Amino acid sequence: MEDKNAKKSLTIQGVVVSDSMDKTVVIEVITRKVHPRFKKIMTKTSRVKVHDEKNECQVGDRIVAVETRPLSKQKHHKLLKVLEKAKLV
Repeated sequence: MEDKNAKKSLTIQGVVVSDSMDKTVVIEVITRKVHPRFKKIMTKTSRVKVHDEKNECQVGDRIVAVETRPLSKQKHHKLLKVLEKAKLV
């Protein structure tokens, strides 16, 4: 049985858009929802900095990140797993 006070870990999924920093990647998270009044689909794009300890991500990879304690001023997520590697052209 689950503990009622246990905090649910928040995971996000996105595409790596920058890997120029050491042990940090920037992902772009796309959120789509229906407008409550006009019933049109709205797309919101946000950028999140993710801690990548082994520098294994490259631009174009699709990853899953989990929320964690603050690691720096802007980093609050850690890399959980790489879902899909970028295709080389």
